[in-house]
Amino acid sequence: MTVLSDSDIMQLIDVGKLGIEPFCETNLTPNGYDLTVDEVLIKSTDTHISKGIAVIPGHAWFVVSTKEFVRMGADIASQLWIRSSYARKGIMASFGKVDAGFHGTLTISCFNANECAVELPIGDRFCQIVFEQLSSIPKALYAERSGTYQNQRGVTLCR
Repeated sequence: MTVLSDSDIMQLIDVGKLGIEPFCETNLTPNGYDLTVDEVLIKSTDTHISKGIAVIPGHAWFVVSTKEFVRMGADIASQLWIRSSYARKGIMASFGKVDAGFHGTLTISCFNANECAVELPIGDRFCQIVFEQLSSIPKALYAERSGTYQNQRGVTLCR
């Protein structure tokens, strides 16, 4: 696999092999794209926040949905990485691969390991998506393998 540069990402978007909507060029990084917070669910209080600032209590589990709807091409996978500014505040997140052919917003499971509350503004850049070119097109894309969360929007817990 090859990690895609900002130039590669722009070229794939231009030819329709990759999609990020809405796209904001200032969120482009040398080797990825910063995704922003659209919605936060704090499960212990059953609080959904989609405007203003989410205040995450210390030692609380919460879920973030990205604003961006991504469309992964047939030969593109990606990884998610938390921005270091949030890691330094004690936020930990469970990240994995985004499969080739996936379309949707991303739901990220997180934990505030800090004793103190952490503020998470809606619209803030929260994590980076790093795109990878697969060496070949898979026999079956995400929608054909499971497709459980295909076209999801907003916080989506287990289906």
